[in-house]
Amino acid sequence: MIDVKQQISAVRRTLGRRELAAGEARVSTISQVYDTDLDDLWDVVSSAERIPRWFLPISGDLREGGHYQLEGNAGGTITSCDKPNGYTATWEYNGGVSWIEVRLTAEGERTRFELEHMAHVEDELWDQYGPGATGIGWDMGLLGLALHLSDPAAPRDQEAMMAWTTSAEGKEFTRLSSDAWAEVNVAYGTDPTTAGEQADRCYAAYTGT
Repeated sequence: MIDVKQQISAVRRTLGRRELAAGEARVSTISQVYDTDLDDLWDVVSSAERIPRWFLPISGDLREGGHYQLEGNAGGTITSCDKPNGYTATWEYNGGVSWIEVRLTAEGERTRFELEHMAHVEDELWDQYGPGATGIGWDMGLLGLALHLSDPAAPRDQEAMMAWTTSAEGKEFTRLSSDAWAEVNVAYGTDPTTAGEQADRCYAAYTGT
């Protein structure tokens, strides 16, 4: 059984803006501290053998300049790699391009995983669903990371995880994640009514309700 409330509260979320070469971007940042050292967490988030155990099956050339593809999801190019501190990559999905930056930071004997997802300010997906459009997916990724690190040898059962997302517990997780991103959206300056409506639409899209 997953303690969904504890997992949601363990995650830090923020929103901001950044000027990129491609123009102004909106930045969603998500992070969590894990009970492992820097080198191990680097292996978890960069190894083709371990990424499928907590996220999705991946193929491609996982090095700077190489192209990756997540099964049934995004692909892109790894634009920089600074082992064991992090990497950057394009995030290409459904005809659109955004960017991710992963940073790992030692905090005593533990390590913080932090991910920034940067997308153009003018974005129809954002207008409809708000930050939860990508934020809920990343929340699920951080949950998968926590589960993997609690039992690193266990294989990820992708079918069981997909079934869990439609269970009562999985829907509670999605609702809490959606609400958490709505709170961040309001702090970012979005009208509370708009943020709430976006969160509701996002929850419905993820759960099919």
